Amino acid sequence: MQRFKRILVTGGAGYVGHVLVPQLLAHGYAVVVYDTLWFGARFAPHPWLEIVKGDIRDTGLLAEAARGCDAVIHLACISNDTSFALDERLSTSINRDAFAPMLRVFRDAGVRRLINASTSSVYGVSESPDVFEDHPKIPITLYNRYKWECEEQLQAFNDPGFAWVTIRPATVCGYSPRCRLDLSVNILTNHAVNKGRITVFGGAQKRPNLHILDMVDAYKMLLELPDERIDRRTYNCGFQNLSILRIAEIVKSVVEEQDKDRAPIAIDVAPSDDPRSYQINSDKIRAELGFAPRFSVEDAVRDLVKAFAQGLLPDSFDDANYFNVKKLKLINAT
Repeated sequence: MQRFKRILVTGGAGYVGHVLVPQLLAHGYAVVVYDTLWFGARFAPHPWLEIVKGDIRDTGLLAEAARGCDAVIHLACISNDTSFALDERLSTSINRDAFAPMLRVFRDAGVRRLINASTSSVYGVSESPDVFEDHPKIPITLYNRYKWECEEQLQAFNDPGFAWVTIRPATVCGYSPRCRLDLSVNILTNHAVNKGRITVFGGAQKRPNLHILDMVDAYKMLLELPDERIDRRTYNCGFQNLSILRIAEIVKSVVEEQDKDRAPIAIDVAPSDDPRSYQINSDKIRAELGFAPRFSVEDAVRDLVKAFAQGLLPDSFDDANYFNVKKLKLINAT
């Protein structure tokens, strides 16, 4: 039985939102997408879909959008380290300072459930082969630190009737109508398909990965479970922990298999000063909630290869809409 009727998705016109929202609509939810629309919106018209151009720092407009919504999936943020560092004042105002006022808006609007998208990078650099949810948090960037600080703020939010759950996703990969080509699997696939050559910087760094369809499945599951299963809990959500070099090898193999005319694809390894390396253990979400990913990095690469072949990702090195940093610079976001 559907527990909620009207879902507010902050940042719902982003990479994940463009896959999530159509699936929510197909499951019978009414959806309000609340987004700055810096990257536009590519949703098909739907009678149960409302798109609000808005900033989460605008609590008045956010309150209007939240009216009548009984659940929220909070995706809005300046996403990833490089985008955050572009303008730290902007990023701080959105990723940290807006969080507590946003929670109060949702409480006052009568929202009964919040699904909070954090990040698995809150752990920082770790050599542990099993980074569980209680692993020490040693964030090495402000993006990581503020995601963790928001989690702490949410831990202190004890209003009755307001259930919340935090999810720490791995790096998402695969095709979306608002595709990002600045994420590891997607970057390497773009280069393999359109340049015939992959450059790996470093290569030994480990990254946890999650197919975008599994990410969407996780959000849908967190909407459907009863409060007592998820309230005030935090879950890692990832699948394959792979080195960047191993991801490159998978990309090379899949692209050559899908399009033999592109073989052989070369892999070049260059030095890197990027220290980020971590891998997460997602046993808790499987054991407690029964969530198991269905798709692999190989599947994500195949989906992207197909999208390129169908002309769904034109100008893949030049169009700023694929790259968060390029787009934020272009529009001079404030």
